[in-house]
Amino acid sequence: MRLALLSDIHGNCEALEATLAHVRRAGVDRIAVLGDIVGYGADPVACTEIVMDLAASGALVLQGNHDEAVARDDADMNADALAAMVWTRGVLGEAHRRFLAGLPLTGREGDLLLVHAGARHPGHWPYVMTPRDAELSFGATDARLVACGHTHVPALFSLQPNRTCVGFTPVTGMPVPLAPHRRWHVGVGAVGQPRDGIAAAAYAVLDLAQGVLEPHRVPYDHQAAAAKIRAAGLPDRLASRLALGR
Repeated sequence: MRLALLSDIHGNCEALEATLAHVRRAGVDRIAVLGDIVGYGADPVACTEIVMDLAASGALVLQGNHDEAVARDDADMNADALAAMVWTRGVLGEAHRRFLAGLPLTGREGDLLLVHAGARHPGHWPYVMTPRDAELSFGATDARLVACGHTHVPALFSLQPNRTCVGFTPVTGMPVPLAPHRRWHVGVGAVGQPRDGIAAAAYAVLDLAQGVLEPHRVPYDHQAAAAKIRAAGLPDRLASRLALGR
């Protein structure tokens, strides 16, 4: 099965639509959305409704910390994130709120665990950014493969048979064979707010039958997305960072 892994859409409709067009061309059997559909961006309603349609068509959709924060305050949010969340709560309807509140924290496809943050205490939203973080996440699950978002940075960690964990930065256009004698932790990056210095949306296709990860970047109209953020009166930094991928 070829599974498209999308995460951290963050109310960026331009990025989501461009990514889904790329996914259709890539030829996948199923889509998984790993959370944070809303927050930061100016199109939370449109993005939630697109993801609701994906879920109705069989996509697996998980909850992220910004999705949770629609119904419950998150004390860890910075001032910009909190301002965007207050605005987001005001534009979402009851059906959107019910959908976001009802999403699960994890999903499972055979030997693959899907989660927004790490596998260790997923509702506490841990960041997996280092080999040690990945080791802790591996220690909380028996899954050989773990896929997550949350960091907004594409990353790959491999736990070898000698228990050594090594980190890699996946390169767009270079499929990565996931050796079956190792465990793998995949950070898919962000669709709507990349933070690795590249403005293009990030997602990945995981071919479970072939054991191959395909990292993808998708250029989109980030200027249009930024203009919407400014027009909504949201913090300017949320707009300006889209062009920088930071």
